[in-house]
Amino acid sequence: MSALFENPIKRRKTRQIMVGDVPIGGGAPIAIQTMTNTDTMDIDATVAQILRAQDAGADIVRVSVPTMEAAEAFGEIRKQVDIPLVSDIHFDYRIALRVAELGVDCLRINPGNIGREDRVRAVVDAARERNIPIRIGVNAGSLEKDLQKKYGEPTPDALVESAMRHIDILDRLDFQDYKLSLKASDIFMTVAAYRKISEQIDQPLHLGITEAGGLRGGTVKSSIGLGLLLWDGIGDTIRVSLAADPVEEVKVGWDMLKSLKLRSRGINFIACPSCSRQNFDVIKTMNELEMRTEDIRTSMDVSVIGCVVNGPGEAKETDVGLAGGQPNLVYIDGKPQEKIGNDNLVDDLERLIRERATELEKQREELIATDA
Repeated sequence: MSALFENPIKRRKTRQIMVGDVPIGGGAPIAIQTMTNTDTMDIDATVAQILRAQDAGADIVRVSVPTMEAAEAFGEIRKQVDIPLVSDIHFDYRIALRVAELGVDCLRINPGNIGREDRVRAVVDAARERNIPIRIGVNAGSLEKDLQKKYGEPTPDALVESAMRHIDILDRLDFQDYKLSLKASDIFMTVAAYRKISEQIDQPLHLGITEAGGLRGGTVKSSIGLGLLLWDGIGDTIRVSLAADPVEEVKVGWDMLKSLKLRSRGINFIACPSCSRQNFDVIKTMNELEMRTEDIRTSMDVSVIGCVVNGPGEAKETDVGLAGGQPNLVYIDGKPQEKIGNDNLVDDLERLIRERATELEKQREELIATDA
């Protein structure tokens, strides 16, 4: 079903870089990232986690590479997955040089903590030679000591000043193929810092609320902070940082972008919170439906409303809609289709959703063939 209103979000214009085969910035779809939390030296576990994240919809996965031994493990991991990989490296420039040789798609470094300029130049030259972009990652928890002394505590201005130091280094080396993040665990600080830096550079921005918390609290904090920035049109790639399985980060990221109509993948569920008017158990039905339909990649809207007050109105605007009643009425593409009872409600809904997904895919394939 088409949206009722035009999306008011006007995305900020940025340069475009390529992380593997994924375009970042320049009007490209906002990319969803996550980061492995396995021991990188455990190649099998790390590969398995990357594959699960990819299946959940991750566009890019970051892997921590703290040692040269981890760099060699990264090389083996690189051979076993095809999703773009970012290496997370601090201090030791030799690790960056090694993973560049081993096929990394992006280097997450801070030029200022690599050390002497000849070492930074070596990393930049390796990145330039292999068309590898760099991500500058500024974090409120690891600001330079002189900035901590100057500002007394992390502030948006401190984050931006730190970022500009790293940017100045890359500017001197005539390297513009980078993206930038300025993260804090405080929503207000993060949003203010991103808004300020977005007016000063045209490189793509990687959004995140760092150390946001557990699955529930971190989702809320990230949704508020990133939602404010995305509404401003700021942001070219995101990571939802949760103390949870990386797959959950990917799912939350997708739900965030779907809710703002910035990307679509899978089912966008519209469901009532349920009340005494409900004619079936809405909460149980939704829990089962979400689990059963996670594999559906077709972009579609599905409404599940427990009564006839709002049910028909919502159903008329969705691909599949259920309005509770005696019996319940199912709408397909906004039109009443069939009545179903409660005994096999989830089974019947899943069947109808999958049938509609197949129809939508066929329509889209025909449209592509016509355009070609």
